[in-house]
Formats: sequence, structure tokens, C-alpha cells
Amino acid sequence: MDVKPKPHRTSHAELTGLSAPEVRQVLRANAYSGHTAGLCTGRLQCNLVILPAADGVDFERFCQENPVFCPLIAASAPGETGFADLGADIDLRSDLPLYFVYRPGQAVERVQDIKALWRDDFMAFAVGCSFTFENALMRAGVEMRHVTEDVTVPMYRSNIATTPVGRFGGPAVVSMRPIPKERADDVRRICQAFPHAHGAPVHIGDPAEIGITDIASPNWGAAVPIKDGEVPAFWGCGVTTQVALSNAAPEIAITHAPGAMLITDADEAMPTGFAAP
Repeated sequence: MDVKPKPHRTSHAELTGLSAPEVRQVLRANAYSGHTAGLCTGRLQCNLVILPAADGVDFERFCQENPVFCPLIAASAPGETGFADLGADIDLRSDLPLYFVYRPGQAVERVQDIKALWRDDFMAFAVGCSFTFENALMRAGVEMRHVTEDVTVPMYRSNIATTPVGRFGGPAVVSMRPIPKERADDVRRICQAFPHAHGAPVHIGDPAEIGITDIASPNWGAAVPIKDGEVPAFWGCGVTTQVALSNAAPEIAITHAPGAMLITDADEAMPTGFAAP
């Protein structure tokens, strides 16, 4: 009996050093489903939200009203399967490691390809991701613990309220990275140059002040150790859009899986046309 060989599953280490188009080809082949932190140095990474055009106007306004947590990079016309300004060969139906499918408002499925789900009335939104500024922090000698440990960055539901628009609203989500206490001002200064990727931390220090009761139990991602001499730093996080989608409960919505981003060909510097808050 002939036994077909199992398809090769690519590791994060094997993707390191590849260009953005090369990584997307691997993802298009469904050969990797993990996080994208630390990949494609210098390239812009984005959260992705796809939903029916009937809900698109309010969702776009929600992003515009909450630019720290949902910095809107690009929005497609209904039915478009790419973002021409972010890469000539991007297929939003297959070029992310993993997608979440929401019906209605509840994540009911995780898939690596959404071609069978695609509809001509779908609009897609690219929202800035904090993975973009991590390269600048690492170049400055600030360790990104989740990259070192090859895990998805820890993310937490906070007590910070977003500005609601229509049915979209709810608490903001934050991502956390331990930083040396004496480097806090450096981290703020470096990240201020990336308003399209959430900018400077929204909070540094006691997690309880923003409603996080157990730093060892993130709502998404994996916990990372905070060493002596370090403090937790929290940034706005694009998973805020997924909380808003859950509250709005459109008939269907599709997002990236937390930590599994769209890697674009755009430079990590502020994209053309982005309006800084």
C-alpha cells in the first residue's frame, strides 16, 4: 500500500530570515500556523478584520475613534482580496498563519484558509500591530521575552473603555512585554515613533491599575516571566477589535488568530496616508 508523505510543517526558526513574500508563500501552502513575532525584520505587520460591508462603516469609525488600540492602516473595497498599497501579491484569504471565524460574535472555528468562506460583500481592514516596533526595541537592546521563548505575546483584557460606535465597543485589550525598569523612558521614546503600531505604552507598572488581576494568566497568548529589575509594560493591542466584534455580533466576521499576523511588504516606518492620532 502506498503511503503519502505528510506535508512538511515549517517551524518559526525556518521562517527567520525569509522575506515577507517568501513567508506568505509558506502560509499560502498552509505549512505554518504559529505566531509571527520576530519575522521579516523591518516589515509592517497588521491585525486583520474581515466582515460584511453592511457593518464596515461603523467598524471603520470605531477604529478611527480608538486609534491607540485600533490604528487603521488600510481598508478594502467590498470583494477585494488584498491591500495593493501594502503588497502586490497579498491574498487575504490564505496569507495569514491562522484565522478565527466568528458567527455571530462567537469564535466558532479556527482555519488556515478562508477561500471557501469568502464573499463578494466582504470588506477587509488592516490594523497596526505592535510586532512592528519590536524590531526597533531589540535593536536598542531591549529583549522581547516572547520572541526569545518562541511563544505568542501575552494579551489581557483591561478595564480601559473604548469609545463605542454603533454596536462596536467594549474594554480595550493590551499586550505586555517585560522591560528593564531603567529603560522605561527609552521604550516610550522609541515607540512614540510608531503611532501606526500602537505607539508608546499605555501603562507601565502595576497591572492591577488597568484591571489585570493575574499577570500569569493572560486572556490570549502565553505568560512570560518578569525578572528582577524588570517591570511589565502594556501597549494597546489589535485584539481589541475582536472584543468589539464579539459585542457587535455581526452574522459573520473573520480575524487573524491573536499573534498570527498579516506580514506586508510595507516598511515598518509610518505608512503613507496613515493619520497619526
